Amino acid sequence: MNLIKQKNIILKSSREFLADAFFPASDEKLPLIIFVHGYKGYKDWGAWELMGEMFAKAGFYFVKFNFSHNGTTLNNPLEFADLEAFGQNNYSKELHDLEVVINYFRNQKGVNTDNIALLGHSRGGAISVIEAAENHDISKLITLASVSSLNRFPKDEAFENWKRNGVYFVENARTKQKMPHYLQFYQDFENNEQRFDVEKACEKLTIPSLYIHGTADESVPLNHSENLQRWTKDSQLKIIEDANHTFGAREPWQDTELPRGLQEAVRVSIDFLKK
Repeated sequence: MNLIKQKNIILKSSREFLADAFFPASDEKLPLIIFVHGYKGYKDWGAWELMGEMFAKAGFYFVKFNFSHNGTTLNNPLEFADLEAFGQNNYSKELHDLEVVINYFRNQKGVNTDNIALLGHSRGGAISVIEAAENHDISKLITLASVSSLNRFPKDEAFENWKRNGVYFVENARTKQKMPHYLQFYQDFENNEQRFDVEKACEKLTIPSLYIHGTADESVPLNHSENLQRWTKDSQLKIIEDANHTFGAREPWQDTELPRGLQEAVRVSIDFLKK
């Protein structure tokens, strides 16, 4: 199969960011699936490239992108080269970025605009839930190891310190960078708390939804996806035994094949999307 790869397409919301598209050469309109990365994630992390190829080989127009404020840059999409931008990220910006991506790719000539799905990992799963509840162009939803709440902020004394200092830092375990979170992040949540209520968003969903989670997830417990499935009317829960938060993938991923857990997650997703 002849796959077409379009890398590092420049899009713009509050600032410029990059997107990739993978799809088979075809005269037919293809179903569009947009991958939404999570916290401290980016489009070229780990095995996401191989995941995109697997979807494209199955006949999908697959898109992945960097959130505009995820800390990567146009010139350096593989590293957190702009920590100031990372610190200025918030949920409103991520939802706006996702709207920009949807609107750009739904207008590509190879896309079937009646068949648009979101695939969100971790925090990107919750962002995808909210977008799917708000955007009637979305026809199906899948999440991988998603959180079921976006109210994930420091508590008690740590929260008071954040308010007093205006910033708190989280160490990136892989790069050892001290990644800033400015208080505007919480203020954006506080000002839009009803919109960012994931449970309410699930209750509004009328489209088929699939929630996938691993039993060995070290970052987000399985009960988060169980919550999402319980709150969503037309939904399924797929549990993958022994899969961790990234379904076996890591950065860098140097194998030519997907890890078993992620391969199973993609296979289940393809089956769900083709029904």
